[in-house]
Amino acid sequence: MPVIWLIDAYRAGEQGQVRALVDALGWPCETKRLTYRKHAVLPHVLGLASTRGITTESVAMLEPPWPDLVISSGVRNEPVCRWIRAHSGGITRYVHVGRPWGPLASFDLVITTPQYRVPDHPNVLNNLLTLHSVTPERLAAARDQWGPVFAHLPRPYITVVAGGDSGPFTLGPLAATRLAQQASVLARQSGGSLLVSTSSRTSEEAIDALQAGINVPNYFYRWQPTDPVNPYVGMLALADRLVVTGDSIAMLSEACATGRPVQIFDLGGMRGESTVDVDFRMTATLYAGLMRWCWQRLSRDITLVHRQLRATSRAFWMEEESGASVLPGESDMDRAVAAVRALVPSAAE
Repeated sequence: MPVIWLIDAYRAGEQGQVRALVDALGWPCETKRLTYRKHAVLPHVLGLASTRGITTESVAMLEPPWPDLVISSGVRNEPVCRWIRAHSGGITRYVHVGRPWGPLASFDLVITTPQYRVPDHPNVLNNLLTLHSVTPERLAAARDQWGPVFAHLPRPYITVVAGGDSGPFTLGPLAATRLAQQASVLARQSGGSLLVSTSSRTSEEAIDALQAGINVPNYFYRWQPTDPVNPYVGMLALADRLVVTGDSIAMLSEACATGRPVQIFDLGGMRGESTVDVDFRMTATLYAGLMRWCWQRLSRDITLVHRQLRATSRAFWMEEESGASVLPGESDMDRAVAAVRALVPSAAE
């Protein structure tokens, strides 16, 4: 059976993707958590195969026997994974998830999504949505666990998932208040209630405005980093409809995995010139300039995901009637697993 090294990602969103991929493959895996040198940037800027960007202790973890696969994400891990690939003598295949920074030829497989604008290439799998661990089995278990907790609230349940600031878009008090008002209207029209979850990127100001603006029956969860009982998956599992802020492709991906209707909340400007007042953030203005005037590789454009979701009827804008959502026959994870398995001849044994 093939053996995997997971060079663990250092950002939470990327960690979730690579770990979900490893779990879906079901092969033996050894996780390597590296420590990075603060000022070593040349290895990944120049697309090198090098361990100069990690500490001596981390280098010591990388020794034969070499794995069949190394899976990772993030620019700082790229030189290390290329180094493993080169030192394995052709044994190890390198799978990168997310945005690739090095030349595409330096990877055996890149699994990515539209916002990074990665060109078509024989070793690139352009999925519509990110990889995640929201499986039918996990949703079923969460439904059993959280059904009694929400039972006092009237159905239908509209699950509202709030993200945060991202690139040129800002989830501040203005946007949060609009979200609260529009979600409350949906619940009131249907006679239902809201199941609301914030996230690690939601600011306290936005959380306060969101909670204050809701005027229908609701269950409101303020995300906490050390909370052992997070209701998020339960909210996904029990949702009759979902409203997700458009800043996060990860949250949109998980919402679409439920098979329920998904509506995207526009933070302001996600469909072109904004028709509402938006929360000002200097870094958002600078990022918008970066997207317009600078090299596209330096930015990401999540509106490309929005357009494809709408074109494929996977999600709609909040003001639109979304209709019924249908799970695709082959998921993004299915495609990713098939592509990874094709790299390893011994996988068929």
